[in-house]
Amino acid sequence: MNEVKWNDRFNIGVEGIDKAHRRLFSIVSKLISLNEDETKQQHACREGIKYFKNYTTKHFAEEEAYMKSIGYADYDIHKSLHDNMRDKTLPALEQELEEQDYSVKSVQHFLGICVGWLNGHIMIEDHAITGKTTKKWVHQGSENEMASLEKAISQALDKLFRVKAQVISEHYSGEDFSSGKALCYRLTYTCADAKRPLLVYLIYGENMILSMLSETLDQPVKKVDKTVISAVKIISQRFMDCLSCHFILPTRHQLQKVDMLTFAQVARLFAIEKQYPPYSLLFSTEKKDYFAFCVKN
Repeated sequence: MNEVKWNDRFNIGVEGIDKAHRRLFSIVSKLISLNEDETKQQHACREGIKYFKNYTTKHFAEEEAYMKSIGYADYDIHKSLHDNMRDKTLPALEQELEEQDYSVKSVQHFLGICVGWLNGHIMIEDHAITGKTTKKWVHQGSENEMASLEKAISQALDKLFRVKAQVISEHYSGEDFSSGKALCYRLTYTCADAKRPLLVYLIYGENMILSMLSETLDQPVKKVDKTVISAVKIISQRFMDCLSCHFILPTRHQLQKVDMLTFAQVARLFAIEKQYPPYSLLFSTEKKDYFAFCVKN
């Protein structure tokens, strides 16, 4: 990623908000340039990312004030997207930056996540404020449901993959968290009294998988091959078995098939769908990698 350029298609038609969005893109572009300058990289990126976070927080508050002033009907869900980014995603990314001492790679990852989030959020949710598009986040589980699901997934990841994980986003929308190096599986469940199948997407960062298999086999597993793909396919089914007693997968649903997708295919699904999945979580793991869990019905 060499540069992030502003495009007028991002405009929502509210000057104050559009100006703030242009500023955010400008900050990201500057950070990309600084990250390529070895003489300034570490200190400059540390200070620049701090400024980006503070400016983002200020912008969220101003945008929320505007939504309130016009009586925007979907204020609550929009604010929850801001809260999640500010209180979970950004702190988790900052922790990764600190642990890796603001390395070039960690800064690239931070910027990639932020660019992906800004692009999707502005083009969908922010445009919905002025009626230019239809919002995609239309449903979300209750607070208790989400907490229960997050706990169940964390326990399953610990049990099967031997990794500690924490949620960093409750509104994952297809951002590339692994530079395309992810293993993506779609599990299709059907039910006699349901009109449509239940689709579960499990998206694993490659490093997380290779680390787990290396530990299991007690020998280095350095690349994804057919053996790895087959192993993760079976483990994915066991993963869902661990959640079988959970509300998300009623016992009447039966697994019909498991497909492997490329990350590009998964990203396209998010791009073309009129609505995002009602349950779409992104976890960070102690293996310095990520895992996404999405359910669509």
